[in-house]
Amino acid sequence: MKADVELDCFGLLCPMPIISTSQKIKELTIGQVLEVMATDEGIKADMPAWCKATGQEFLGVEENNGEYRAFVKKVKD
Repeated sequence: MKADVELDCFGLLCPMPIISTSQKIKELTIGQVLEVMATDEGIKADMPAWCKATGQEFLGVEENNGEYRAFVKKVKD
């Protein structure tokens, strides 16, 4: 998946990847995609829940050897 902006959350534990995502998404324009890179498995459940709560579009999570890449499309300010 192609992202416009990357956010490195490697080594951060819940809830820090979500807090960082919340701050970073404010910098994006509507339609841009944010890739959140994390090592905390909790992101698989936390990111879709955060997107649902905030109205952003959850595009999916890719997993590779304990590294997770979550993709969020900004659809509202």
